[in-house]
Amino acid sequence: MRRFLRSLVVALALSPMAVWALDPVNINAADAAALQQINGIGQSKAKAIIEYRKANGPFASVDDLVKVPGIGAKSLERLKPQITVGNTKVASAKGKN
Repeated sequence: MRRFLRSLVVALALSPMAVWALDPVNINAADAAALQQINGIGQSKAKAIIEYRKANGPFASVDDLVKVPGIGAKSLERLKPQITVGNTKVASAKGKN
């Protein structure tokens, strides 16, 4: 029984779902290396995200990621649990007070 439980723990730790259990990556602040830690983001998509950010400013929501060339609605749905835009809205709201 212990052997089974150990195997189960190892299998869960190595599963793709274990990646999603990590803290979401802030797509407004992450560099290329951090973006590539997101399951489904490779070198070219990381570069495209950074280029979009430089040209257009920070993402207002994770849904804005579909504006990046190469990222569609289906990709976004898979990425959502792994990403965040941080507290950009909170920071701007505090700045207005």
